[in-house]
Amino acid sequence: MMTLDKFEEATEAVKKVILRTKLIYSDYFSNTTGNKVFLKPENMQFTGAYKVRGAYYKISTLTPEERERGLITASAGNHAQGVAYAAKLYNAKAVIVMPTTTPLIKVNRTKSYGADVVLYGNVYDEACEYAYKLAEEHGYTFIHPFNDEVIATGQGSIAMEIFKDLPTVDIILAPVGGGGLLAGVATLAKQLNPNVKIIGVEPAGANCMQASLQEGKVVTLPHVDTIADGTAVKTPGNVIFPYIQKYVDDIITIDDHELIVNFLDMIENHKMVVENSGLLTVAALKHLGCKDKKVVSILSGGNMDIITVASIVQHGLIQRGRVFTVSVLLPDRPGELVNVANIIAEKKGNVIRLDHNQFVSINRNSAVELTITMETFGQEHKEEIVQALIDKGYSPKIVQPKKLYE
Repeated sequence: MMTLDKFEEATEAVKKVILRTKLIYSDYFSNTTGNKVFLKPENMQFTGAYKVRGAYYKISTLTPEERERGLITASAGNHAQGVAYAAKLYNAKAVIVMPTTTPLIKVNRTKSYGADVVLYGNVYDEACEYAYKLAEEHGYTFIHPFNDEVIATGQGSIAMEIFKDLPTVDIILAPVGGGGLLAGVATLAKQLNPNVKIIGVEPAGANCMQASLQEGKVVTLPHVDTIADGTAVKTPGNVIFPYIQKYVDDIITIDDHELIVNFLDMIENHKMVVENSGLLTVAALKHLGCKDKKVVSILSGGNMDIITVASIVQHGLIQRGRVFTVSVLLPDRPGELVNVANIIAEKKGNVIRLDHNQFVSINRNSAVELTITMETFGQEHKEEIVQALIDKGYSPKIVQPKKLYE
């Protein structure tokens, strides 16, 4: 059982391996939501995520014989690094099964801690099934990433720290994949203050916990589809599910496109890289439907590969209207390119890329296609530039921008 004594024990134990991530007050998210928003930056942990808490606490409770057999787990990345790091401290062999879709940075960092990495399956659930098979074949001790009361107790140390920093917290938002973090945080938080509201946040394309709560039992989704790879889970944990039923007040689901723009918000306003699963609680802030509450968003991790970062930044800029592409047809005569350039310059548009095609038509009155990708201050500025082109007699057409870096 996840008792207060066990949470206190876990909190003391994990101090050996974690950074004390103090709450960060967010002026930006407070101003945009009307609540007092605090961030719990678990993306700043040594392993880049909160998962080291549960992994280390679990391994610390094993017998020497269980550790000597070797440890195995399945993970989309963050639990993998937690287990690998903790196993290294105990000089134990670690085998990690990761989905083939796991970002490269998570694979490489897991290997850097000395673990053997096996890539298998497209989602966590397939990797987990294979890990159980290997555990049976080789006699390894299995360390489940979420469906374990001891693991969840270790994750609950986050709630202990939140209450120490902000005893009067009203709402705690926690990301949900399989449910270990949410179960641990909710169980301890309700023991410390039954009035605090605990909300889990899931990707809309992987809402296994929401579906399970609605059915009143653990259910398995037919498939998952989300960019939040750390929470791409088909089946929540049956062991920790009763705790979530008892202590969690609500589940909010978030569409992927909301994560993309919140990635930009986090970088620009807090200078922090937070992975998509960690951004779930930030995206949920505008869905709370309340004002003047003290809200803590747990940023669960920050392990992202550079290619993913570049792609998300580009898509985020496009969604915000800060990068867009427009095409216009021009008469094939000297000076027309300058005329268009002057219109954009007068409206303070910043040209990123320009394509000038003279062979689009044999009609010399509209023989040149000019395609311009430009940077703006946002949607309103974008519309001003388009309207200025229309006012000057052009017929601009918004097109999907090409990649900024080719």
